[in-house]
Amino acid sequence: MEKPILSWLGTGVMGEPMAGHLLKAGYDIRLFTRTRGKAEKLLKMGAQWADSPGEAAEASDVVFSMLGYPEEVEEVMLGEKGVRDSLKEGGVVVDMTTSSPDLAIRIAHEMEKKNSFALDAPVSGGDVGANNASLAIMCGGHRPAFDQVLSILEILGNRIEWFGEAGSGQRVKMANQILIASTMVGTVESLLYAQRSSLDLNRVIDLIGQGAAGCWSLNQLGPRMVRGDWAPGFYIKHFIKDMGIAIEDAKRMGLDLKGLELALSFYELAKKENYLEDGTQALFKVLAKMNP
Repeated sequence: MEKPILSWLGTGVMGEPMAGHLLKAGYDIRLFTRTRGKAEKLLKMGAQWADSPGEAAEASDVVFSMLGYPEEVEEVMLGEKGVRDSLKEGGVVVDMTTSSPDLAIRIAHEMEKKNSFALDAPVSGGDVGANNASLAIMCGGHRPAFDQVLSILEILGNRIEWFGEAGSGQRVKMANQILIASTMVGTVESLLYAQRSSLDLNRVIDLIGQGAAGCWSLNQLGPRMVRGDWAPGFYIKHFIKDMGIAIEDAKRMGLDLKGLELALSFYELAKKENYLEDGTQALFKVLAKMNP
């Protein structure tokens, strides 16, 4: 069976390795990103450059996007020279950006007007999961479209679930981010306590990471905190965006998430310290400064 032609929009920390996996699997990819220089690695691997999202989409069966902010998703999907006006009938859009559930619903409705389909399919697993093709992928939208692209998603992740109508994938991701927000605070405070106790932090992580306290934040990001590695697997600026989306959506449901609001307040301090381009593990620096 002939492979569908793909488009890929966005080549950041996550998008570049994810698109790379698809190229290695033998898919033809039309590539667009705002800065062509950031696409060079994928172009050398065989991707074909497009000058706009619409140009990428018009020759494609499935369009993937992995961007930073909902505003960027809206622009490439629904804006001038965007995907909506170029995607062929029956085509599928798969937005893997962590974005607004409401925007996911609107994109799905707009694509339906063009007799095409949209899935919201955000991921969890950070740069490690993107590089190792071990992402968790949470999907919402048209079920037949999900079934159509599942074999492609399986190249990118090892746990893929469909949760229901458009916006469902984004809401699962919000649940994920709400939990991570609190576990990041707990991870940092645990390591600060161990540090003040003159304990070997790596040994602490190795031990308690195998027990009830074990979590991705501790086991993956804890060692980075210990060695002072603040390079982004997931940017603080994007995490602040995610927490804001979750708080806004929760309020519409009548939920008051005090723990999430507290975690966001700590990350807002990171913003004031100009840590927005750091990885989320840089919360360690913020709370350390609060405890001289």
